[in-house]
Amino acid sequence: MARELPLPPKVGMVSLGCPKNLVDSERILTKLRADGYALSPDYAGADVVLVNTCGFLDSAKEESLEAIGEAIAENGRVIVTGCMGAEAEVIRSRFPQVLAVTGAHQYEQVVGAVHEAAPVPPSPFVDLVPERDLKLTPRHYSYLKISEGCNHRCSFCIIPALRGDLASRRPDAILREAEKLVAAGTRELLVISQDTSAYGLDLRHADYPLKGGGAVRAHLTDLARALGGLGAWVRLHYVYPYPHVDQLIPLMAEGLVLPYLDIPFQHAAPAVLRRMKRPANDAKVLDRIRAWRAICPDIALRSTFVVGFPGETEADFEYLLEWLDEAQLDRVGAFRFEPVAGAAANALPDPVPEPVKEERYARLMAKTAAISAAKLRAKVGRTLDVIIDRVDGDGASGRSKADAPEIDGEVHLRDAGHLAPGAIVPVRIEDADEHDLYGVPRA
Repeated sequence: MARELPLPPKVGMVSLGCPKNLVDSERILTKLRADGYALSPDYAGADVVLVNTCGFLDSAKEESLEAIGEAIAENGRVIVTGCMGAEAEVIRSRFPQVLAVTGAHQYEQVVGAVHEAAPVPPSPFVDLVPERDLKLTPRHYSYLKISEGCNHRCSFCIIPALRGDLASRRPDAILREAEKLVAAGTRELLVISQDTSAYGLDLRHADYPLKGGGAVRAHLTDLARALGGLGAWVRLHYVYPYPHVDQLIPLMAEGLVLPYLDIPFQHAAPAVLRRMKRPANDAKVLDRIRAWRAICPDIALRSTFVVGFPGETEADFEYLLEWLDEAQLDRVGAFRFEPVAGAAANALPDPVPEPVKEERYARLMAKTAAISAAKLRAKVGRTLDVIIDRVDGDGASGRSKADAPEIDGEVHLRDAGHLAPGAIVPVRIEDADEHDLYGVPRA
């Protein structure tokens, strides 16, 4: 008589916030898969639901609380993890029925909570260990987290309180993971952390032996060079403009690393940067940007800025707009300042009224949209390499080397139904708007 195997419990996941949270979700689900759990795409089929929260801004916290509430209403058996787990009392006061609350990157605790809430029936007849890590992104690109935490103490940020000080991964472990991802079909590695430029500082930039011989130093330049030898696109995110970032630009010119830097400038006016407790040498930054473009003319620079920071005057904001005219950044995002519980900026005087924040936000976005439109128009007539993200009928959409997934623009293609996601193809650019390019694959 055939033995009927017990069905494994199913876990649902709601992942909020930044790519770093997404990587945490992938690691949690990979461990649960290895422990014998199945995954549920909806609330109804799940034995327990994980909500991986974001706690960076008050609006993000409210979104997390709404997601927890929805999961409880739809399923009832909910475990909360992630950045907002540091405020367990807030979560439990609003939702006393949650089964457990754990903090950011507390993988063992959250997996243990799942085991307690929905144990896996023991069975010696099946092996449920996955062949490779579970991914929540498309097969052709992967986020590669190289460190946790941050040593900065910016007045508007509570990330160190949520995730701790800088804790870098060993470079040999990072390279092993990257090699596995590339072997499994990854064509683009997106390097992320809280402060990518500081990578290896806590490891004293020591050398670590590699399995096949040789060694690699725990330093961003050395790691980027090694990653660039794996045959995939390598894109760097959250790069603070430390002096050694200059060493990355020749790697971009050589084609080892994508000519793309995601630098969180936050503002340009020296007085605002001082109140933010950020470096405030804006003139030197402009000089360095000019030097980078001299070495690597195609480098794409993206950044984010905060408008309406306490004490920001109209003169400060005009300074930022003039700085953007000089810097000519390719991609820009902006946030209206929000007080975050526990942030030092909350105690600063001279808050900016909400209508003024809105007006400045609109002016900044109009300025950066005009810059983006002009820079994209200059690409019309060129042929650019594009990685395909999706195909729909006879058309397709992808990204150039200047575009990160989800946050930057896209390249929309006609006569491209024969392509497949993950393909990297030359595309002749025919048109452009404020954010996207339009073209056709070259034969």
